[in-house]
Amino acid sequence: MRAVEASDGSAGRLSDLSPGRRATVVGLADGAPPSTARRLADLGFTAGTPVQVVRRAPLRDPVVYRVKDYDLCLRRAQAAHVLIRDVR
Repeated sequence: MRAVEASDGSAGRLSDLSPGRRATVVGLADGAPPSTARRLADLGFTAGTPVQVVRRAPLRDPVVYRVKDYDLCLRRAQAAHVLIRDVR
């Protein structure tokens, strides 16, 4: 369930997505620790899944994401392991 960033640079990191923006999960970065990769996959961050940034805490961490039909909260360090394609 892992992916590498696209060679054309079209894949970005979920942690860099601005509030209100939508994206599609491409996969998980190769550098993700196995326990983190498993947790992210269990939470629904799998290839093809739509995701949206709902809001950020005042100091930018943690961030609330809408995945499928539910909201969940991740630290930016965890979200950095999720590769996305921005759909605006």
